Amino acid sequence: MTSATSTTDNPFGLVVLDMAGTTVADGGLVEQAFSAAAERLGVKPGSGEHERQLAYVRATMGESKISVFRHLFGEEEKAQCANTAFEEAYGALVDGGRIAPVPGAREAVERLTAEGRTVVLTTGFARTTQDAILTALGWQDLVPLTLCPADAGGRGRPYPDMVLAAFLRTRAVDDVRRTVVAGDTSYDMLSGARSGAGLVAGVLTGAHDRGRLERSGATHVLGSVAELPDLIARAEA
Repeated sequence: MTSATSTTDNPFGLVVLDMAGTTVADGGLVEQAFSAAAERLGVKPGSGEHERQLAYVRATMGESKISVFRHLFGEEEKAQCANTAFEEAYGALVDGGRIAPVPGAREAVERLTAEGRTVVLTTGFARTTQDAILTALGWQDLVPLTLCPADAGGRGRPYPDMVLAAFLRTRAVDDVRRTVVAGDTSYDMLSGARSGAGLVAGVLTGAHDRGRLERSGATHVLGSVAELPDLIARAEA
């Protein structure tokens, strides 16, 4: 009788990583950019409406930004206007040197790549903003594939689409259970769990705490993405 194939025979060959809060530290730029976008639509900073909307933005960190604005402003035209203003404001802050890698993030990606794994970076931002972040960090050639919601049919997190797009496009593994997903928000965890990924790791360098990450499907919670390569190695042992 032959034994089941071991994890080592089928390693975690695909690693899908979130950007802001997971591999990228942006120092609260999402909230600053949102305030600029809301003000353009007539929501005064410091008002009750502004605080209500900001609370929703905080609660939905990790979700596609256009989806957030659709919820907040209702009308598609207003949502698109707010999203454009947000992306412009965030891009200007990025260009101003207001972001940096999470300590150990680049080293973790390089180690995972050296181990023969395919790493994909994903975001809830639009492509223009994602590219601005990658350029600011000098990460344009760090990984073979980067994805935003538009690259996966327009649905961002908590849908599993970006994880599944990474699985289909890279062909790095032949079983979605050999995929690792890591992120700092409940939406990252939900998208990973819904995709069928075998390892869904929450990190504590971003928006949500351990309890929320675990309730949303995290199989593991780490201090930061720098710990991910060792976690994967242990899981394959």
